[in-house]
Amino acid sequence: MAKYYIGFDCGTQSAKTALYRDDMVCMAKTQIATNLKCPKPEWLEMDVDDYLNGVIEGIKYCIETSGINPNDIRAICGDGVICGIVGVDKDLNPITQYINYLDSRTKEDAKWLNENVEDIWASESGNAYVDSFYPPLFARWFLKNVEGFKENGAKLLNNGPYVLAKLAGLKADDAFIDWATISGWALGYDVINKKWSERQMELLEIPMNMLPKIVKPWDIVGKLCDEMAEKLGIPSGIPIVAGAGDTMQSNIACGVMEPNMASDVAGTCAMFTVTTDGINEKLSTKDSGLIFCSGTLPDTYFYWGYIRTGGLSLRWFRDNVCDKVDDSKYYDELQERAQKVKPGCDGVLFLPYLQGGSVGIENASGAFLNLTTNTDQGIMWRAVLEAIGYDYIYVADMYRAAGCNLDKIIVTEGGSKSSLWNQIKADMLGSEVVTLQNVEGAVLSDAILAAYAVGDIDDLKKALLDVVKVKRVYTPNEENTKFYRRMFGIQQQIIRNDMKSVFTQLERMRNL
Repeated sequence: MAKYYIGFDCGTQSAKTALYRDDMVCMAKTQIATNLKCPKPEWLEMDVDDYLNGVIEGIKYCIETSGINPNDIRAICGDGVICGIVGVDKDLNPITQYINYLDSRTKEDAKWLNENVEDIWASESGNAYVDSFYPPLFARWFLKNVEGFKENGAKLLNNGPYVLAKLAGLKADDAFIDWATISGWALGYDVINKKWSERQMELLEIPMNMLPKIVKPWDIVGKLCDEMAEKLGIPSGIPIVAGAGDTMQSNIACGVMEPNMASDVAGTCAMFTVTTDGINEKLSTKDSGLIFCSGTLPDTYFYWGYIRTGGLSLRWFRDNVCDKVDDSKYYDELQERAQKVKPGCDGVLFLPYLQGGSVGIENASGAFLNLTTNTDQGIMWRAVLEAIGYDYIYVADMYRAAGCNLDKIIVTEGGSKSSLWNQIKADMLGSEVVTLQNVEGAVLSDAILAAYAVGDIDDLKKALLDVVKVKRVYTPNEENTKFYRRMFGIQQQIIRNDMKSVFTQLERMRNL
């Protein structure tokens, strides 16, 4: 008799759900969009129950489509966004909006913390710089600005643990966070010893009683409650497994588990990761813009550089510029046009800072530069793809200077489906770019973690490596690599020097 496992990924733009058989063959999968709200420039918030409802609908779809016997479901496990939180009351009902890394409302608070608070973050968390999208800053904002939260708020939760807790019918006293997701907070914890830092939380003015308990990613945190079982049409009592952060789960699905390996998690936020054996002082600096995290597996660590609206820029261009809202086939048409465009896009540059910039260019905004009457959608689309590549070059230079090996980069998630983008990245970074047969990495890792949690898998690492199958290898074109390096020098001069005062003036105009 077959056994089945459900995995879900609460990403920025959607909730993905998949059903896997015990040989890790996907029996059914679906993706349900979430609603992103932008009430002010550089603000982005969501209703966290969008994720819960999306997962409920996703599970129902997978069971109905696959035709399996629901009694054969062994466990449910999920992951979520590592840089995003919601505040809940004692009954685990949300009393704030869910805010994630695309939101920059705490920019001034981040600046104040960097300038006025004792710099102890790097020694415990591995992160020396305080950025506006770190969850502890959202927590500070909730406490200062959400009416009633200081009095009635019970816990601060990431979206993945929130959904899992709801499925299990937990109250705030039993709320949890796994040791991988916690490192997405970037501040407030001890990354090596995997515990909250009372000293950091005191400086951040966040009450310790609002923090969930820390668990292992394979811990069973509860069982499917009667209410949720009735909604799903499946038996109650199915084990609910803690899971881990989306980036961590994507990494292990790529086989990126040993030090000195690199991955490109090409999702809504473009994340360029490299694994290490611990904190690297050359990378944990205030001006690096890199974030240090703990992996899903014991004693695994990685750094990640990012473009917050990397993948989102593609959707924005399709929906807002091309007016092809939700037309996924239009991506193919754009790629076909862009393939005819030579590297460098005739000098057209896109700045992918639609929700704010990064370290050194915090007030940067999105823009197309150097347009002419010859500029068309094909040129602009390739410029969007190259924009992420330029920021990746900036990150790659830091990695290589610290001794990291970038000969091979494994790319996963939705962006890996674009052969043009993969080749552009290979050329721009001077690295082999490898794609895998399974591109929806995180949900597969969730299913494997679920199987391990209930004892159906003995060797977790082996089970993860067994599903890593190479699809294609993109090799860099040496001439293109040299060309992009020259272009990168010009691009950096423009955004980090020439346009700094322009960004300041544009910010003033946005806030008038």
